[in-house]
Amino acid sequence: MKIAIFGAGAIGGMLGAKLVQSGADVTFIARGPHLEAMRRDGITLVSAGSRVNIKARCASDATEAGAQDYVIVTLKAHSLPAAAPQIAKLLGTHTALVIGVNGVPYWYFYGLDSPHRDRTIESVDPGGILWQMLPPSRVIGCVIYPAAEVIEHGVIEHTHGNRFTLGEPDGSKSERIQVLAKQLIAAGLKAPIRPQIRDELWVKLWGNLSLNPLSALTTSTLDRLAGEPDLYAVARTMMREAQEVAESLGVKFGVSLEQRINGALEVGAHKTSMLQDLERGRPMEIDALLGAVVELGDLTGHEMPMCKAILALVRERARRAGCYPS
Repeated sequence: MKIAIFGAGAIGGMLGAKLVQSGADVTFIARGPHLEAMRRDGITLVSAGSRVNIKARCASDATEAGAQDYVIVTLKAHSLPAAAPQIAKLLGTHTALVIGVNGVPYWYFYGLDSPHRDRTIESVDPGGILWQMLPPSRVIGCVIYPAAEVIEHGVIEHTHGNRFTLGEPDGSKSERIQVLAKQLIAAGLKAPIRPQIRDELWVKLWGNLSLNPLSALTTSTLDRLAGEPDLYAVARTMMREAQEVAESLGVKFGVSLEQRINGALEVGAHKTSMLQDLERGRPMEIDALLGAVVELGDLTGHEMPMCKAILALVRERARRAGCYPS
C-alpha cells in the first residue's frame, strides 16, 4: 500500500512514522528545514516514553512520489487551496484522499441529502478550487484527536491520543475505508469507521469554533476559558448558536454542550492551536473554525450574533498581528 503524507508536520509526521513502523510504503511531502532534517537524519518520534528513529522517503515536490493509494492531508485548512495543485499530482485512478483538516471541510455538502447538496463553501474553498482539483468523490473524512508537536526539525513529540475517526461522506462502509482502517490499526492507532462522520466533525468543531477564537482574544488557556463564569458564558452562547445551525443541517450531537466544555476544562492549562499560531506569527485557522460556521448560519437563516461579533474581533486581532489577510 502506497501512502503519501501531505503536510508532514507534527500530526502528519507522527502518523507517517507509525505507518512506516507497521510496514506501509510511506512518502512524506514537506518543505523547509524540517524536510531537510528528515532527509538527512530520518524522522525521530518521541511517544509513550520511547524514542524511535525511522528512515523514510521524503520529498518537496509531489511529482517525485507519483500516484498513491491513499493521500493523507494534514495541513491547516487555509493552506489547502495553495497546496491543491501539488496534492493533485499524487492522484491516480483510484487514489483516496483522507482529509484530516480541522474545521468545516470543503466537501461538507458533497452528496448530502439536503437542499444545499453539492454546494461549495466560500470560507474554506474560495471559488470552488478545491472541489474542482480534489474531487470530493475521492474523499474519506477524518477527525484527528492526537496531540503532537515538532520540538525540533525532524523530531516529533506525540503527547497524547491515538484516534483517527474515519467516515465516507455517504456513510458507506466501503472497501477503501476498511483497508485504510486496518492499516491504521496495524500501526497501533484507533480507527473507528462512523456512518455519520459529519456528526463527529461537529463535536470537535463545537469546542474549537468558540474556545480557539476566545483564546486568541484573551490569551487565556482552556482551564480559564471553560472555568471562568463570564468566559464560559460567551463560549456557551457561541456553541448554542452553532448547534442550532448544525441541527438544521441534520447533525445529531452525541454529547451535551456542558460535556463538551467540561472536556476542554479537563485538558487544563493548555494553549489552543490558534493562540499558539498568534504568538508565533503564523496564519490562524479563523475561517475554517468560525468563518465557515457563520457562512452556514447565513445559508440556513440563523443570525448568530455572538459568533459574528467574535469572528469580527478575532479577524482584526489576527490582522494586527499579521496572521490574517488584510
